[in-house]
Amino acid sequence: MSERSRRERSDPAPGEGALGEGAAGEGARGELAALLAEEQRLVFPRFDERVAWELGSALRSAADAASLPVAIAIRRGRQQLFHTALPGASADNDGWLERKAAVVERYGHSSYYVGCLFRAGGGDFDTDSRLDTGAYAAHGGAFPLIVAGSGCIGSIAVSGLPQVDDHQFVVAHVARFLGLAGAEAREGGFQ
Repeated sequence: MSERSRRERSDPAPGEGALGEGAAGEGARGELAALLAEEQRLVFPRFDERVAWELGSALRSAADAASLPVAIAIRRGRQQLFHTALPGASADNDGWLERKAAVVERYGHSSYYVGCLFRAGGGDFDTDSRLDTGAYAAHGGAFPLIVAGSGCIGSIAVSGLPQVDDHQFVVAHVARFLGLAGAEAREGGFQ
């Protein structure tokens, strides 16, 4: 198939056919529901450049205290409001940040949720999304920046750890930043 034909085909909806009858077990459905619940819970009352700086600085401090080799980025739309790289992170991590954030921008959900959704339906994001894998990565670590009354306006992303750990780090520390009770990751990491 030519590149032009590939681009002209319409993209599947994020869940289109992914969870048909019997396609995914209760475990996959439960994980998807838990990931959506995180997105519904982690909503900012407002978000501007100052909040981006404070959140980014809190994420950096937590990563530095744990000696995590990560890069961190916060975007509002296509505008990068915060970026940092800790010792051990590389330019490759910046590429991952961009590709994960592109998934959040396109689908409005965490990059981990989108990857899990495709896997739950027996698919593979890299193949079945029909998107350029040089521009999109449905691996854990980019989380939607959701503002009350506005919806998803950007992303908060981390790269440098295994994908589940990248995701859990963002979730745990965004919850802590928002002052939510039970500000821990689902599987007990990054307290």
